[in-house]
Amino acid sequence: MTADVEIDLGGLGFGSGAHLLVQRALAGLPPGARVAVSGTDAALGVHLPAWCRNRGHRVEWPDPADRSRLVAVVVRGAADDDRWFGAERAGPALPSALSSRPPPRWGLGARGALLEAGGPEARFDLDDRDLVWADIAPALYAQAAARQWDPQTAVPWDDTFALPPDVEAAVVQIMTYLVENEQAALVVPARFIGRIHPHFREVMQFLAVQVADEARHMEVFSRRALLRGAELGTSSAGGRQSLFTLVAESDFALASFLLSVLGEGSFVDLLGFLVRHAPDPVTRRICWLAMQDERRHVVFGMAHLEHQATVDPLLRDRLRAAIHRRHDALADTAGLNADVFDALVVLAAGGWDPDDVAAGFDHVRALQQAMDQGRQRRLVRLGFRPDEAAALSALHTRNFM
Repeated sequence: MTADVEIDLGGLGFGSGAHLLVQRALAGLPPGARVAVSGTDAALGVHLPAWCRNRGHRVEWPDPADRSRLVAVVVRGAADDDRWFGAERAGPALPSALSSRPPPRWGLGARGALLEAGGPEARFDLDDRDLVWADIAPALYAQAAARQWDPQTAVPWDDTFALPPDVEAAVVQIMTYLVENEQAALVVPARFIGRIHPHFREVMQFLAVQVADEARHMEVFSRRALLRGAELGTSSAGGRQSLFTLVAESDFALASFLLSVLGEGSFVDLLGFLVRHAPDPVTRRICWLAMQDERRHVVFGMAHLEHQATVDPLLRDRLRAAIHRRHDALADTAGLNADVFDALVVLAAGGWDPDDVAAGFDHVRALQQAMDQGRQRRLVRLGFRPDEAAALSALHTRNFM
């Protein structure tokens, strides 16, 4: 009995992987092609036909001359071909050729994979490339993943230092404020990750690392606050209200704008201020590390919105409305916690001489001006006129974030 291909399994049985050799021999052959299979495994006569029935192939049994070696012919069926009838690729694998609107049927299939027809339609409402994408996302994710740091080993927790009680209290108050801000900065991207179509996986990956960044920041700021005591500082109602407006924003572009472009952009300035005026090595180090992470978040937020601005002529109207809406919602709040402002002055002053306090106050005012100028520059990059950028920046929450 003739065969197109012959394979010898030797003593390999189907319980040890013989099906892989048979499967490999059948691959690429058309239905009706014949593969002669021989082998010495005692159970081959049972396992081979069972496997073939399951895969839609037929087995023929010629009369072997050598009874010590089973010989059979597997006739390739069409079941494998039928199974993949109607299959499609989930777009190209590389991010350089993304689909602009991946269909729900691609769902959780890996981008570029051959998808068997008939799977569930997983719907993700953020399924438009222009709503989520930034060309820098793959490179920025790779950078973020490579620059993750370990809170235990990256910070000199055991360095010896002693601060006056009032200075330590100022550090604790600022750390408390930073923890609250980072909690909001974690919740915002976390809310959107599950809404983004996996076709845009680099954005999902970047946001996931951003969440990990914020979790790490919360850890180190909390740990520094409790390094010399057992209690944190105060939390103002107005501050929490300001942060809640970020968490409540359900539009991805607007949330990215308010959090990353305006809030975290100003937060980078604050962390830089703390690096310069930190009274101890632990505070200086954790603020420097967090500042590097926050810069990435701002870069992605800007890149995403700059891309969207090229395809959505109404984007700036929406951004403008978001600033006014948030300002109106916070009009009756006190803004920055007075305890936080005073703590910043204490750190910048470095002493209690009246001239020191005056200098510390000036440093904090200069910080606020730097934050304002940074916001204006980013608004201009997004297409706002300089005079409008100045007016919109002035409406930003006094709580910084």
